[in-house]
This record gives sequence, structure tokens and C-alpha cells, in this order.
Amino acid sequence: MFGILKNIFGNDAPIKEALTNGAVILDVRTPAEFRGGHVKGSVNIPVTEIGRNIEKIKKYNKPVVACCASGMRSGTAAGMLKQAGIEAYNGGPWTNVQQMMMQ
Repeated sequence: MFGILKNIFGNDAPIKEALTNGAVILDVRTPAEFRGGHVKGSVNIPVTEIGRNIEKIKKYNKPVVACCASGMRSGTAAGMLKQAGIEAYNGGPWTNVQQMMMQ
């Protein structure tokens, strides 16, 4: 239901625009989860390691779309990145981000 409302109100539009413009897709799940499936070309940095990788992420010099399994960890990661001055979005589940890439 929430996904339908989200699509109606266009909350995905900034994320889709960022992806279209070459945003880095940051998968913040564990390496084991990442190996089980991920968006092609995404970078895996677990949410627990975001803090020590801020400078590395800043060097991409691009917006970041964070994703995970459900949207909880990616929300946390996006918040941390925004606090560090990085343009970041919570893409939610990685499968949703993958779908957005195909649209």
C-alpha cells in the first residue's frame, strides 16, 4: 500500500533523477546479503562501516542512493551521509532501486 501511495505522490522522482544523472548506488547490507543479489554496479559498504568510509564516499563526488533489504538501514545511511554534507537519498529495498534503474 505504501509503495502505491509513494508512486502516486512521486516521492521516487528525486531518486530516479539522481540515478539518471549517475548517482552512486550504495548497498548498505552485509557482504553476505550483497552476494545474494544486488543492483549491478552498486558499491557495498555495510551501514556499520559508513562512518569510517565518509571520505571515500565524498571522493565519488556524486549523489548517493542508499539501498538495503527493507529501507531501514538505507535510511540510517542516507541520514549519516547527509550530515556529512553528501547529497544522499534513501532508495529503500535494493530491488526497488533495481526497478527504478530499468524504468
